[in-house]
Amino acid sequence: MNNTLTSRDRADHNMSDTRPPLIGISCCTTQIGPHPFHMAGDKYILGVLQGAGGLPVLIPALGDQLPLEALLDRLDGLLFTGSPSNVEPHHYSGPASEPGTHHDPQRDATTLPLIRSAVERGVPVLGICRGFQEMNVAFGGSLHQRLHEAGRFSEHREDTSQPLEVQYAPVHEVRIEPGGLLDRETGCSTAQINSLHTQGVDRLAPGLQPEAVAPDGLIEAFSVRSASTFALGVQWHPEWKVTENPFYLRIFKAFGDACRARAARPRGLHEQD
Repeated sequence: MNNTLTSRDRADHNMSDTRPPLIGISCCTTQIGPHPFHMAGDKYILGVLQGAGGLPVLIPALGDQLPLEALLDRLDGLLFTGSPSNVEPHHYSGPASEPGTHHDPQRDATTLPLIRSAVERGVPVLGICRGFQEMNVAFGGSLHQRLHEAGRFSEHREDTSQPLEVQYAPVHEVRIEPGGLLDRETGCSTAQINSLHTQGVDRLAPGLQPEAVAPDGLIEAFSVRSASTFALGVQWHPEWKVTENPFYLRIFKAFGDACRARAARPRGLHEQD
């Protein structure tokens, strides 16, 4: 595809005159010195602000301490981010992780029920990398924990010895399923994407529709069939320099449009979803 921003892309990216949508961003937990922190990467925050045209709000990983329904009453969309951590495999009846695997049980306890509730309530959802994997697990799917050891997939991991510009550069093509959400929103039949993941979809959850597939057959994007609004998961990182990549920008633009549509509704209607 042409990687040059068109006048249509730039026009579509202009902010709406309506109230900017309030978009929640999932946090990870991490320990800094003696204190636990809730954190989200700068690139996801900028993706919401610059790509979706939303007001970013960080959602702490508080598990069952977080009142999900009250939160969803106030949000116009949710972005589930990538992370150095992996979903604990007991959530999908998988084998124990390799020693040293980074997990974040508080994030799992927050995001998995939040994804299900958000889709049920009609809140637009975009899942990226770990967020994509969380969406699959939340709806009953499973994961390959180490794709490079599965025996039938290409190398999907980044070379961490390289600069970020190299790690996040497009490295392989995906075929976009005709007639799906990605096809409709981007107008692309194929696209070049980055690839920075060790895990991936093993069994796709019931109710999820493949949206993009890598040359090795790995599902790289899916949508939620039952969703009443935008609900998409992508394995790659479209938030990376989102305003410079037309394909990535169209994903965030479609997500932002769905969030703006929710924001434009009378506030009382949110409680009736």
